[in-house]
Amino acid sequence: MPITPTKFIWMDGDLVEWEKATVHVLNHSLHYGSGLFEGIRAYHTKKGPAVFRLTPHIERLHRSARIYLIDMPFGVAQLVEATKQIVRANKLDACYIRPIVYHGYGEMGLNPLPCPVKVSIIAWTWGAYLGEESLTQGVRTKISSWRRNDHNAIPPAAKATGQYLNSGLAKVEAVKSGYDEAIMLNERGFVADATGENVFMVRDGVLMTPPLASGPLQGITRDAIMIIAGDLGIQVEETDLSRTDLYTADEAFMTGTAAEVVPIRSVDDRDLGEAGPITKKIQEVFFAAVRGELENYSDWNEYV
Repeated sequence: MPITPTKFIWMDGDLVEWEKATVHVLNHSLHYGSGLFEGIRAYHTKKGPAVFRLTPHIERLHRSARIYLIDMPFGVAQLVEATKQIVRANKLDACYIRPIVYHGYGEMGLNPLPCPVKVSIIAWTWGAYLGEESLTQGVRTKISSWRRNDHNAIPPAAKATGQYLNSGLAKVEAVKSGYDEAIMLNERGFVADATGENVFMVRDGVLMTPPLASGPLQGITRDAIMIIAGDLGIQVEETDLSRTDLYTADEAFMTGTAAEVVPIRSVDDRDLGEAGPITKKIQEVFFAAVRGELENYSDWNEYV
């Protein structure tokens, strides 16, 4: 999806004009993918723009830094305030937010430790990642031939820039094959997640999703959906899922900050039909929560 430029980007504590927010071509992260990022959304509410679970997102960014031995130059509270600052400075009522941590211009070579650590936060208006129609009509998916990163190869618990080459290969394969999205299996052949979303399915009224040991990212939206489902009285199980489990599911959907809550219409051309009743109910509660309409989820709304 194209990006509509805003006025400012937050860079290492300063507000920089969009066109001037540049980095050197010898930036280490450009050459080796040694960066970290988050995807966050702010929603319009009656009390003004509210960032969905902002603090947990920034905390996860710090956990990613710990995994990759990156010394963060800004603390959680500083980056939370910086995120609110960039939304305010650009006068955005609702937006997508991309904090990114990267190694700047320093020594060349695989070792990133001698390079300075830089942090930027970008915010812009962005619609539904898989298209507005995906929220109601669902998406066609295929099981990718590319396997998800193994825990002992490139840790899926972190959101690092370079490791998303894995997702990119699967996404391109799916799109070129005529599908909307790919679902990735781990090295044992169980479902991990989609290229940028967590995967859920329903069978006999039970909501199931792969456990973190199977390799999915510990999604912030994933966690919210599991809480919502529990509050609705829906049994939730984290369990290994095979591709055939998805083929025979009563319902299935994907979740993520960018994608939000998207029904899965088919898997490898096995039709699952339109969004089922559990998917629709979870969607309804999720969107009400992020828009500040439900008091019991009010702590998810961090107002700008």
